[in-house]
Amino acid sequence: LRDLAGLRAGESVLIHAAAGGVGMAATQLARHLGARVFGTASPGKWGVLRELGFDDAGIASSRTADFEEQFLTGTSGAGMDVVLDCLAGELVDASLRLLPRGGRFIEMGKTDIRDAGVVAGEHPGVAYQAFDVFDAGLDRIQQMLVELARLFETGAVTPLPFAAWDVRRAPDAFRHMSQARHTGKMVLSVPEPLDLEGTVVLTGGTGSLGAVVARHLVGEHGVRHLVLASRRGPNAEGARELVAELGAAGATVTAVACDVTNRDALAELLAALPAEHPLTGVVHTAGVLDDGVIATLTPERVAAVFAPKVTAVRHLDELTREMDLSMFAVFSSAAGVFGSAGQGNYGAANAFLDGWMAKRRADGLPGIAMAWGLWEQTTGMTANLSQADQARMSRGGLLPIDVAEGMRLFDTALRMPTALAVPIKLDLRGLRADATAGGSVLPLLRALIQTGRRQAQAGENGSGLTARLVSLTPQEQEKLLLDLVLTQAATVLGYTEITNVEAHKAFNDAGFDSLTSVELRNRLREATGLKLAATVVFDYPTPLALARHLHDGLKPAQSPTGTHPLLAELSKLEARLVETPVNDSIRAQVATRLQVLLTTWSTANGTPPGDAALDFDATSDDDLFDLIDTTFGN
Repeated sequence: LRDLAGLRAGESVLIHAAAGGVGMAATQLARHLGARVFGTASPGKWGVLRELGFDDAGIASSRTADFEEQFLTGTSGAGMDVVLDCLAGELVDASLRLLPRGGRFIEMGKTDIRDAGVVAGEHPGVAYQAFDVFDAGLDRIQQMLVELARLFETGAVTPLPFAAWDVRRAPDAFRHMSQARHTGKMVLSVPEPLDLEGTVVLTGGTGSLGAVVARHLVGEHGVRHLVLASRRGPNAEGARELVAELGAAGATVTAVACDVTNRDALAELLAALPAEHPLTGVVHTAGVLDDGVIATLTPERVAAVFAPKVTAVRHLDELTREMDLSMFAVFSSAAGVFGSAGQGNYGAANAFLDGWMAKRRADGLPGIAMAWGLWEQTTGMTANLSQADQARMSRGGLLPIDVAEGMRLFDTALRMPTALAVPIKLDLRGLRADATAGGSVLPLLRALIQTGRRQAQAGENGSGLTARLVSLTPQEQEKLLLDLVLTQAATVLGYTEITNVEAHKAFNDAGFDSLTSVELRNRLREATGLKLAATVVFDYPTPLALARHLHDGLKPAQSPTGTHPLLAELSKLEARLVETPVNDSIRAQVATRLQVLLTTWSTANGTPPGDAALDFDATSDDDLFDLIDTTFGN
């Protein structure tokens, strides 16, 4: 800008790709020299340019040549004095035309280098030059670096924003850069091994889960200096025994009473670490639960859950940023990844941890959020889980993780080049069975299971259930819906038999709370296709009352198919086919018999079998999918 372009105060300069690292640097230097700066970038990056101080008149797209007319109009035809270019093709031509009074055109990108003589002939007064930095020579480069150092020292220019990519993700980083999706600079970071002479701080270290991690850090990672931070510190149950056990294993372990949500207390703890054993790693396991549906989550209940997650981790991050850590691991939860019924506060708090670790990684700092599933070992947070709570988690496809599995997953997560790991133990078979029984599947897991076409269709509109009801008497309809309610209620409460739930017994008395009531509502909504209020279990407080409400919503008596005896028999047969488990051999035999029956029926009524099979207008979606399943053996 100064040596080649001779940029001076009061002149106008166009910087292409101004949201990139070089563009941001050029913008700062041009403003330092007193020039008026115009910039281009893809529209998605205009917000970045505005943050850099560009006004709307000085911003245009780098994807089209429209910037030519826009900037000529905005400068009353004067155009630019200097263009710093990195584009190609017609965009270079448009940029050259932005020097109508002559000027300096400096080519950095060099993907479309022009002949300086030709440019001068076509654009009078324009000096064109493409260059390499090393053209300046080593002496001049040294002088420039000294001058730049002074500018940084005085604050005239500031370091560029950057995003760090773990060196193991270098291919992803280069692909990202080649697609021009980045702003500022991109930096490859190299992970540092844990310094065994350094100190690791383990928050929640005297809890049951913290003790597991502490033993693993000492026994498997060779950590020799460990601080166990918790609210009660050495007075916590089992804390002194744990310290003695780890000490016998060769580690220097200290249990410290510290509320990590208190920034001053945490700062005091970190300042007290011995200089000869500086902080090298942080593992944050602390957390609390206070579950409830959204309507019951008061600000106080949200704050209580956020404190050991959001507040504590922000303090840990801020106070350790300059300490050159090798490890910064936080225990998050799958509730923040998948969503979890009744855990709006807990899910949000853990989602914050996941995002904050991504920010640390982008800042070139170590950071990994481990979004754990359910632990087999009862921890302080899960000690009060009811049978219904545990059953709900199992139906969600999550099996409990034992200690050995958990620590293997912990080590795997530490080695990952990403900011988020989801160490969970999936039970796809159980998940598939629950979905078949009318349960809903977490959206992120739906691609992992195939529940069958019929269940998916029923969840969309309940047409299959309505068709079955049409063929029944009012008494049979009520019994069918009551059985549905009782079955789903028993499942939600973790029972294996519906006899544990009584038709006339209030849901409240059976053990339902706000959380399980919402789950029952969701399962019934999936099975019937009805829009049911979140309070439906309280509005219709017994299974029988709720079954009658479902009947009113489905209105089976108004079905256009009527109640012809043949249709009634077919509905009963359909119900038996859906409900009766069979092996592949029997399934194939039944399919063959049904095809024969269809042929016989069509022939008897004067309709060729082929035409009947292809009468799509008269055939329901269920029939079409049954035909596909049978034909292709799915």
